[in-house]
Amino acid sequence: MIEPSKHITVLVSNDLEFDQRVAKVCTTLLEQGYSISLVGVLKKQSRAFSRDYQIVRLRVFFSAGALFYVFLQIRLFFFLLFKRTDAILANDLDTLLPAFLISKLRGKILVYDSHEYFTEAEGLTGRRLVKAIWTRVEQYIFPKLQWVYTVNESIAEIYRKRYKVDVGVVRNVPFLKDCPPTIERPKDRSVKQIILQGAYLDPDRGGKEAVDAMSMVQHARLLIVGSGREMPEIRKRAGLLHDRVEILGKLPFSELRKHTANSDIGLSLDKPLHDNYRLSLPNKLFDYIHCGVPVIGSDLPELKRIIEQYKIGWLVKEITPSAIADAINHALSDEQYDEFVENCLKAREELCWEKEGQFIIELFRRAFSKYT
Repeated sequence: MIEPSKHITVLVSNDLEFDQRVAKVCTTLLEQGYSISLVGVLKKQSRAFSRDYQIVRLRVFFSAGALFYVFLQIRLFFFLLFKRTDAILANDLDTLLPAFLISKLRGKILVYDSHEYFTEAEGLTGRRLVKAIWTRVEQYIFPKLQWVYTVNESIAEIYRKRYKVDVGVVRNVPFLKDCPPTIERPKDRSVKQIILQGAYLDPDRGGKEAVDAMSMVQHARLLIVGSGREMPEIRKRAGLLHDRVEILGKLPFSELRKHTANSDIGLSLDKPLHDNYRLSLPNKLFDYIHCGVPVIGSDLPELKRIIEQYKIGWLVKEITPSAIADAINHALSDEQYDEFVENCLKAREELCWEKEGQFIIELFRRAFSKYT
């Protein structure tokens, strides 16, 4: 345990409630004796909630677009300028600039958690000026960083080669202590449940194709839980298949987990059209694994690595309705299904936050040891 006087300010660009990775990081650091302030933004749809550490939501006047990010940088800068803290943990590139400037101005420890390959995100595709701005920010700051980690080995290796910085890997896996101890899904139920979950069901993540696929699948229903820019189109298509598709909005993690644990197959269908998607290791994959739910996943490097290493599901070669339907129909009758369920339960013993979070504990221990 460390001195309770050590304080860490954690920055995100969302409204805090549904960011499970950041919540796990804050809980881990809190358990180590640090005091924590989690700082995000207040949005129109934000709901009140509480944690065992301080929560701060900043008003930024705009909900999206360039002005949102401009005001976010300004608000975070002035908040940090007067915030009593010993270290700053910036999550993703859109909080890094003010964190970096304040760390230099005030001599504070800066840790960077890159949740994705930000400059190759789907939202920046075709937006040359915006992408160029974020790329310049990254190119200016990243080589000067000392304490960095990201979500998987593929992205870490890109950063290591590009910026000559030692980048660690902390996968976004759930706590083992929170997963259901047993799987109680009835094996003989006549209608199987397929789930697609995601906090950001945006274009090119397979949502529309999954809905269309259900017209070619018998004795199964698709449950979609989440939100995102593609949800209006998904709802429109689902209206034609109301007896086979159900859509729920974004849910608290505890409620989401109940639906996941009651599902027979989990879908992860990102398309390799953007490097951020191609190299991603989706959070939903680990949620499925922890609930003993075999996975149908895109044939992407990180996703393929987990599915094949632990033998917990099937790969679909192309994200089209017919290919997805074929994969679901095959999975529902596959003799290996029960084996894949058991393999998920074995895999979660290794792919858990109790093990993954040790990297963060050690990183902050070394950082504070060096600067105190």
